[in-house]
Amino acid sequence: MNAVDPPPLSAEELERYARHIVLPELGGAGQQKLKRASVLVIGAGGLGAPVLLYLAAAGVGRLGIVDDDTVSLSNLQRQIIHATSAVGMAKGESAAKAIRRVNDNVRTCLHNLRMDAGNALALVRGYDLVVDGSDNFTTRFAVADACAAERRPLVTAAVGRFDGSITVLKPWESDREGRSNPTYRDLFPGPPPDGLVPSCAEAGILGALTGVLGTLQAMEVIKLITGIGEPLVGRLLLYDALAARFETISYRRRDG
Repeated sequence: MNAVDPPPLSAEELERYARHIVLPELGGAGQQKLKRASVLVIGAGGLGAPVLLYLAAAGVGRLGIVDDDTVSLSNLQRQIIHATSAVGMAKGESAAKAIRRVNDNVRTCLHNLRMDAGNALALVRGYDLVVDGSDNFTTRFAVADACAAERRPLVTAAVGRFDGSITVLKPWESDREGRSNPTYRDLFPGPPPDGLVPSCAEAGILGALTGVLGTLQAMEVIKLITGIGEPLVGRLLLYDALAARFETISYRRRDG
């Protein structure tokens, strides 16, 4: 969390973010909120790539990157934050380098590790908001449980071969009717059996699909930080790429 407020927007920042600032719903106050914010992004892969690039371009003040992997040639078909020259480089370092090219006002914090139940609480505690772009249920459950415990909003998404889903979790708050917002475990009570859901290396994945879902994640983050719009709390947005169709499913807390 940022200990002190950042300085006012500079002349360069006012020009850089001019298309944000002229939006009445966002304006200079909203841009200042983005500058003050810190966001932890789990994974600098298919989903994390567009999330990090768009949040950097939007002027989020501090971006944390959690990834213990290195860039491989087979990543480049979808992980657009990495260049061919980055093959063999740590993904966090490659992502931070790309972020500096996009916006050198943004600070990056690298966490070269795999997030799990043992370190999730400490990592989540250091940021205002968390984005989960991981590719396995063990990490997703650890991140969701930590965010719930630390009261950090979580934007989580997942992708298959030609489809994806995204939702926002704030289970410590209540909806307009006074019901507690659902948790990740209300949506997914437990991880599927090992081997039931094939990895993208096994099943394949259309590269642009991760761009669609990752961009939606970035949009939800910006809405949460600035207070505009209606985040996907208690709603699961489903995307079928082959049919070009979006559907929204509402879900509730299981304990009422």
